[in-house]
Amino acid sequence: QVKSQFESQANTNCVVFTAIEYRTQVVAGTMYFIKVQDCDAAYVHLKVFQSLPCENQGPSLVSFQTGKTRDDPLTYF
Repeated sequence: QVKSQFESQANTNCVVFTAIEYRTQVVAGTMYFIKVQDCDAAYVHLKVFQSLPCENQGPSLVSFQTGKTRDDPLTYF
């Protein structure tokens, strides 16, 4: 659901955009840290915030890290 937000912020178009792994952190909603394969053997780590259901808002891309590999650990950032 945040693919278009990532493409806009990273100024790129991704043919492949597949989540490989994720972690969560509960805050005033849920923070997701997601490892995504974006094209060929390139990976990015996304930080996505999902607000509480009562706020009725979709997920929002907070930040991302590029230049990752499949073996890079998915850590909080």
